[in-house]
Amino acid sequence: MLTLSAAQTIVTAALAEAKAKGMKPLSVVVLDARAMPIAVVSEDGCSLGRFDIARGKAMGALAFGVGSRRLAAMAAERPAFITGVTHSVGELIPGPGGVLIKDAQGQIIGAVGISGDTGDNDELAAIAGIKAAGHTPDAG
Repeated sequence: MLTLSAAQTIVTAALAEAKAKGMKPLSVVVLDARAMPIAVVSEDGCSLGRFDIARGKAMGALAFGVGSRRLAAMAAERPAFITGVTHSVGELIPGPGGVLIKDAQGQIIGAVGISGDTGDNDELAAIAGIKAAGHTPDAG
Protein backbone atom coordinates (compact mmCIF):
# COMPACT_ATOMS: atom_id res chain seq x y z
CA MET A 1 0.00 0.00 0.00
CA LEU A 2 1.20 3.48 -0.83
CA THR A 3 0.92 5.72 2.21
CA LEU A 4 0.45 9.47 2.36
CA SER A 5 3.80 9.72 4.15
CA ALA A 6 5.55 7.85 1.31
CA ALA A 7 3.80 10.00 -1.30
CA GLN A 8 4.91 13.17 0.49
CA THR A 9 8.47 11.85 0.61
CA ILE A 10 8.32 11.13 -3.13
CA VAL A 11 7.19 14.69 -3.87
CA THR A 12 9.77 16.29 -1.57
CA ALA A 13 12.67 14.19 -2.87
CA ALA A 14 11.65 14.61 -6.52
CA LEU A 15 11.55 18.38 -6.15
CA ALA A 16 14.89 18.38 -4.30
CA GLU A 17 16.45 16.37 -7.15
CA ALA A 18 15.01 18.81 -9.67
CA LYS A 19 16.38 21.79 -7.77
CA ALA A 20 19.82 20.17 -7.43
CA LYS A 21 19.91 19.55 -11.20
CA GLY A 22 18.62 23.02 -12.10
CA MET A 23 15.40 21.76 -13.68
CA LYS A 24 12.46 23.95 -14.65
CA PRO A 25 9.41 24.14 -12.32
CA LEU A 26 7.61 20.80 -12.06
CA SER A 27 4.19 19.38 -11.43
CA VAL A 28 4.31 16.09 -9.52
CA VAL A 29 1.35 13.72 -9.24
CA VAL A 30 1.48 10.61 -7.05
CA LEU A 31 -1.33 8.10 -7.63
CA ASP A 32 -2.03 4.90 -5.70
CA ALA A 33 -2.66 1.60 -7.49
CA ARG A 34 -6.33 2.55 -7.98
CA ALA A 35 -5.27 5.78 -9.71
CA MET A 36 -6.45 7.90 -6.79
CA PRO A 37 -4.32 11.00 -6.18
CA ILE A 38 -2.35 10.79 -2.94
CA ALA A 39 -0.16 13.86 -3.40
CA VAL A 40 -0.17 16.63 -6.01
CA VAL A 41 2.19 19.60 -6.19
CA SER A 42 2.86 22.21 -8.85
CA GLU A 43 5.77 24.53 -8.27
CA ASP A 44 5.53 28.26 -8.78
CA GLY A 45 6.09 29.06 -12.43
CA CYS A 46 4.66 25.84 -13.89
CA SER A 47 2.94 26.38 -17.20
CA LEU A 48 -0.77 25.76 -17.52
CA GLY A 49 -0.91 22.16 -18.73
CA ARG A 50 1.79 20.62 -16.52
CA PHE A 51 -0.58 19.06 -13.95
CA ASP A 52 -2.66 17.38 -16.66
CA ILE A 53 0.45 16.07 -18.41
CA ALA A 54 1.93 14.74 -15.15
CA ARG A 55 -1.35 12.99 -14.29
CA GLY A 56 -1.57 11.56 -17.82
CA LYS A 57 1.92 10.10 -17.54
CA ALA A 58 1.07 8.41 -14.22
CA MET A 59 -2.33 7.21 -15.50
CA GLY A 60 -0.77 5.72 -18.62
CA ALA A 61 1.82 3.87 -16.56
CA LEU A 62 -0.89 2.41 -14.31
CA ALA A 63 -3.23 1.57 -17.19
CA PHE A 64 -0.59 -0.47 -18.98
CA GLY A 65 1.51 -1.62 -16.04
CA VAL A 66 4.65 -0.17 -17.62
CA GLY A 67 6.55 3.06 -17.21
CA SER A 68 5.60 5.80 -19.62
CA ARG A 69 8.99 5.54 -21.37
CA ARG A 70 7.90 2.08 -22.58
CA LEU A 71 4.49 3.52 -23.39
CA ALA A 72 6.19 6.05 -25.69
CA ALA A 73 7.92 3.19 -27.53
CA MET A 74 4.57 1.38 -27.83
CA ALA A 75 2.99 4.55 -29.24
CA ALA A 76 5.72 4.77 -31.88
CA GLU A 77 5.23 1.09 -32.78
CA ARG A 78 1.40 1.12 -32.74
CA PRO A 79 0.04 4.67 -32.83
CA ALA A 80 -3.53 3.64 -33.73
CA PHE A 81 -3.68 1.32 -30.73
CA ILE A 82 -2.50 4.01 -28.29
CA THR A 83 -4.97 6.49 -29.79
CA GLY A 84 -7.79 3.98 -29.32
CA VAL A 85 -6.81 3.22 -25.75
CA THR A 86 -6.63 6.92 -24.96
CA HIS A 87 -10.30 7.20 -25.90
CA SER A 88 -11.26 4.39 -23.51
CA VAL A 89 -8.86 5.05 -20.62
CA GLY A 90 -8.89 8.82 -20.85
CA GLU A 91 -5.85 10.93 -20.28
CA LEU A 92 -2.72 9.06 -21.20
CA ILE A 93 0.62 10.67 -22.05
CA PRO A 94 3.15 8.37 -23.70
CA GLY A 95 6.47 10.00 -22.83
CA PRO A 96 9.14 9.68 -20.14
CA GLY A 97 8.16 10.96 -16.71
CA GLY A 98 5.55 8.40 -15.65
CA VAL A 99 7.18 5.88 -13.32
CA LEU A 100 5.57 2.92 -11.59
CA ILE A 101 6.07 2.52 -7.85
CA LYS A 102 6.70 -1.08 -6.78
CA ASP A 103 6.91 -2.56 -3.31
CA ALA A 104 9.55 -5.01 -2.04
CA GLN A 105 7.65 -7.92 -3.62
CA GLY A 106 7.56 -6.22 -7.03
CA GLN A 107 3.85 -5.38 -6.85
CA ILE A 108 2.66 -2.11 -8.38
CA ILE A 109 1.42 0.13 -5.57
CA GLY A 110 1.15 3.37 -7.53
CA ALA A 111 2.76 5.68 -10.06
CA VAL A 112 4.40 9.08 -10.19
CA GLY A 113 3.91 11.44 -13.09
CA ILE A 114 6.10 14.50 -13.49
CA SER A 115 6.03 17.24 -16.09
CA GLY A 116 7.86 20.52 -16.46
CA ASP A 117 11.30 19.82 -17.84
CA THR A 118 12.45 17.37 -20.49
CA GLY A 119 10.90 13.91 -20.26
CA ASP A 120 14.27 12.44 -19.30
CA ASN A 121 14.67 14.94 -16.45
CA ASP A 122 11.07 14.44 -15.33
CA GLU A 123 11.81 10.72 -15.12
CA LEU A 124 15.05 11.26 -13.17
CA ALA A 125 13.20 13.32 -10.57
CA ALA A 126 10.45 10.68 -10.26
CA ILE A 127 12.99 7.89 -9.79
CA ALA A 128 14.82 9.88 -7.10
CA GLY A 129 11.57 10.47 -5.25
CA ILE A 130 10.49 6.83 -5.36
CA LYS A 131 13.88 5.61 -4.15
CA ALA A 132 13.85 8.14 -1.30
CA ALA A 133 10.55 6.65 -0.12
CA GLY A 134 12.12 3.18 -0.01
CA HIS A 135 10.23 1.81 -3.01
CA THR A 136 11.36 0.51 -6.39
CA PRO A 137 10.88 2.66 -9.51
CA ASP A 138 10.00 1.13 -12.89
CA ALA A 139 10.33 3.68 -15.68
CA GLY A 140 9.80 1.18 -18.47
